[in-house]
Amino acid sequence: MDNWTAALLTGVACIVGYLVVLVKKINSLRQAEEKIKRARNRREQSLQRAEQAVLRYKESHPTTDSALILTLSLSELTQQLKDGSLSPEDVFYSYMEKTLAVNKKLNCCTEVLLESLDQLKTVGSNKDGLLYGVPVSIKENIAFKDHDCSCGVIINLDQPAEKDSVLVQILKKQGAIPFVKTNLPQALLSYDCSNPIYGQTVNPHNPQKTSGGSSGGEAALIGGGGSLLGIGTDLGGSIRIPASFSGICGFKPTAGRLSSQGVRPIYRGQKSVLSSPGPMARDVDSLALCMQALLCDHMFSLDPTVPPLPFNMEIYRSSRPLRIGYLENDGYTQPSPSMARGVREVKALLEQAGHTFVPYCPLKMNEIVPELWLRGLLADGTTSLLQKLKGGPVDPCLKPQVFEYRLPKWLKKIISFLLKPVSPRTSARISALCGVGSVPELWKQHAAVEDYIHETIAHWRSCKIDVLLCPVIGPAFNFLYCGKTSVNTNYTFLYNLLNFPAGVVTVSTVTAEDEEEFEHYPNKFNKVFKEAVAGGEGLPVAVQCVALPWQDELCLHFMKEVEQLVKQSKK
Repeated sequence: MDNWTAALLTGVACIVGYLVVLVKKINSLRQAEEKIKRARNRREQSLQRAEQAVLRYKESHPTTDSALILTLSLSELTQQLKDGSLSPEDVFYSYMEKTLAVNKKLNCCTEVLLESLDQLKTVGSNKDGLLYGVPVSIKENIAFKDHDCSCGVIINLDQPAEKDSVLVQILKKQGAIPFVKTNLPQALLSYDCSNPIYGQTVNPHNPQKTSGGSSGGEAALIGGGGSLLGIGTDLGGSIRIPASFSGICGFKPTAGRLSSQGVRPIYRGQKSVLSSPGPMARDVDSLALCMQALLCDHMFSLDPTVPPLPFNMEIYRSSRPLRIGYLENDGYTQPSPSMARGVREVKALLEQAGHTFVPYCPLKMNEIVPELWLRGLLADGTTSLLQKLKGGPVDPCLKPQVFEYRLPKWLKKIISFLLKPVSPRTSARISALCGVGSVPELWKQHAAVEDYIHETIAHWRSCKIDVLLCPVIGPAFNFLYCGKTSVNTNYTFLYNLLNFPAGVVTVSTVTAEDEEEFEHYPNKFNKVFKEAVAGGEGLPVAVQCVALPWQDELCLHFMKEVEQLVKQSKK
């Protein structure tokens, strides 16, 4: 009888425990749905109010030539705003109208910043600012007072920022008008642009392709013509990859050159691979003007951790010939035909212009990809990232990654051991997902990163090069493939690990010949990557320009040289 009673009580306890867990799960999902609904309602209301404001302005200003305004470059626009031939109101409402139209097609905006309507009324007080009257878009994880920085995760919703980020404060001080926040992937650590809150952002050149990520909303909005200047962030290519996919220019400065106060990462404390905010725009001059505006005394005062280095216009406008390192293939992964062709064509143009080229290859790629980059980025064994994903659904674009992250550590080690003889790279990647294991191991990892940076600088100097020309991942991927393969992301994340400034310039489009050449690539080439970029004819092709740490102006100068020579060749 006692045994039967004990068994009965145990069964009842198990059932009650199961029901408690089930009720908690259901309650958690209900709360997540309510949070998502509130966020979507806020977005919809802001879009509707912005649309009403645009209609009112158009009715009262029927002669505004919005089409002409939208064709102006940033330098032309700032000049006409400065001399009074254009009003900030005409510019603002022209871009607001275009943004609303682009968002309907591309789903790139998370919220219109309605405070911009009030700022527009007082913007005249900052008429001396370098960005006076310029509407600027910002990535969703950049703090704007009273608005969420969700990073695409539900746990961060309903936590509005208490104050503007330093970058937003500087933009306002320089006369710019931050007017819209843009979409990003769930948890940021993806080069797609989809999350369960705001959905999938699509490519401005082909709606069947992703815009890239994580600054994909910015890239789509700028590429679609709804913004001419935006601020993104870059941890592994998150400015450069969407710039490549969406056919614009993007610049990742040296980490620390711009303030990151108020720029929200998915988790804090990770120091092995450095993130950096940076500008995104249609042309390189716009990137340079943005950097010049941000690198001012006001930023150095608001954030004393930023070195007081104003923008060096002399270096940016230099005309001296450059000694350029170049690579089509880093020895770790093979680029797509269009990626490699872009580098070859730009190299030829630069040689014709009198620049010197030196072959270059990054060091120890087989070692640094899993051990320094991936293990450093996920040093806690993905614990912090998985905590941020609790309480809501995982986006389809992230599911393949998260499946691996959620495997128990002991199982990851077993899988890594079993795969080592047949697939060493996959084995190393799975092992890296276990993290570093202890504080002493973390310190060793940090020391290894420092050593690698110094080795790379020594290698760079032994080649006697000023800058580097290399591929950037492209063309734009089909949906859901970013989570299935990380192939060729090594071309961008390397420069976060090294903390070298790097930027992307669009130089061409994918041709039928590129597509045909891809069909004949060897079978050992990554099959998933081939599927990911299939159907890319006509999509943008970009190249990447890199310089040594703190030589941001030289990197931008090199990007400008590439841009000019490509434009001249097309004429």
